[in-house]
Amino acid sequence: MSLINISNLTFSYEGNSENVFENVNIQLDTDWKLGLIGRNGRGKTTLLKLLLGEITGHGSITSNVDFEYFPYDVRNRDAFTIDVIREIAPDAEDWEIYREMSLLGMNEYADYQKYCTLSGGEQTKAMLAGMFLRRNNFLLIDEPTNHLDSENRYLLGEYLSRKKGFILVSHDRKFLDMCTDHILSINKCSIELQKGNYSDWQRNKDMQDSFELSQNEKLKKDIKRLESAAKRTAEWSDKAERAKIGFDPTRVEKNISRRPTESAKAKKIMSRSASITKRQSRAVLEKSKLLHNIEQTAELKFQTLTFHSKRLIQLENLSLRYGERVICENINLFVNQGERIAVTGKNGCGKSSILKLICGEEIEYTGNIIKNNNLKISYVPQKTDHLHGSPIAYARNLDIDVSLFFTILRKLGLPREIFEHNIEHFSAGQKKKILIAGSLCEKAHIYIWDEPLNFIDIISRIQIEKLILESSASMIFVEHDSAFIENIADRSIIIT
Repeated sequence: MSLINISNLTFSYEGNSENVFENVNIQLDTDWKLGLIGRNGRGKTTLLKLLLGEITGHGSITSNVDFEYFPYDVRNRDAFTIDVIREIAPDAEDWEIYREMSLLGMNEYADYQKYCTLSGGEQTKAMLAGMFLRRNNFLLIDEPTNHLDSENRYLLGEYLSRKKGFILVSHDRKFLDMCTDHILSINKCSIELQKGNYSDWQRNKDMQDSFELSQNEKLKKDIKRLESAAKRTAEWSDKAERAKIGFDPTRVEKNISRRPTESAKAKKIMSRSASITKRQSRAVLEKSKLLHNIEQTAELKFQTLTFHSKRLIQLENLSLRYGERVICENINLFVNQGERIAVTGKNGCGKSSILKLICGEEIEYTGNIIKNNNLKISYVPQKTDHLHGSPIAYARNLDIDVSLFFTILRKLGLPREIFEHNIEHFSAGQKKKILIAGSLCEKAHIYIWDEPLNFIDIISRIQIEKLILESSASMIFVEHDSAFIENIADRSIIIT
């Protein structure tokens, strides 16, 4: 067992007015399988970089372990995949590399295929194969499930559950439950450490939020009641003061013996007034300690259009090819208005290509695609590397309502101050929210989303789930978050 000690850590990026971390004190055990969670932009990756020593803040971080960061920086993306894995795990034998590639279900042709030509999921699996073959270092694993299909998420979860200890950033709820025994949550106003997996943390969070909300309502009623009591007591106090002898110079007091009685009465009422004021101040102070870490998830809406016919899209005996290679074949699919269809299958089986083809991209295929030319589609691509410029320039380029676009981004948890920055400097999750907010602003008959939840935090995932469930939007989507699919898909098709 070894400890990671973080003492009085304060950090902010140059040019930012607010600190990412302020006076953080945490002690972590390297035997823990620690899940690190929090909304996008809260500092999860920043904390990993601080542990690695890539950036420095005020305070101290001490440990006796060597940290290793995932995903790896692949310097030569034009290299063959097997050479990329050899660079990550230089001590591994070739037979070990092929074994890991096979266990991860990688395409049999991937070893001597250029790394840059692999799908996002295949690239992730290549890096995982290298990670599995390395030894001893303490792993800092940053969102490894992005682009991974459900089967490989399970394989990775099984692998990590057998590891001695690591810090894992992930937004996949079931994956976190598989392989974590502690959760470190970066909240709005604090950092909290809890024993247990994600579901344990969520139950505790729900109970704490429920308690604070009920306490808040109780204190609001108490403050209102005390305000009324203070007002009445102040009126009684004024009346008692006026009744004291000598208070009113125009009044002739006949009974001088009433002076002590009236004075005592006035003193008693003044004391009662002071007591009520003190209780009111205590109630206000207690109320001020509540609700700081309750996440606000404002309601979102689609800008849905109604189509003139029930059937929106139909694929008949569709097969896709890249040159001589068949990606998938004999795909039959129909989508009616109001349906939500999940397209599932292993990485590299052609899911994204099918979505791109429906959206009008030029991809070699055979079979039939039946859709009306007037059908309006809103598309969220898998990758975000095409995003550049400011959010306002992106919205104007998309020809959507800028005010609505910013409102949705704020509801998805993006701080107002970053709207002036270039999107290139946003976190991966914030970039994905740009794409989702843009799609929600588009008036469309059907929404086609390709892995929309990559890099998106858990709170926003639940928010998006609620949005979809409460709408009548028609959707085709590719996603590997099994909880998300179970919650919102009317039906799934599996590409084999």
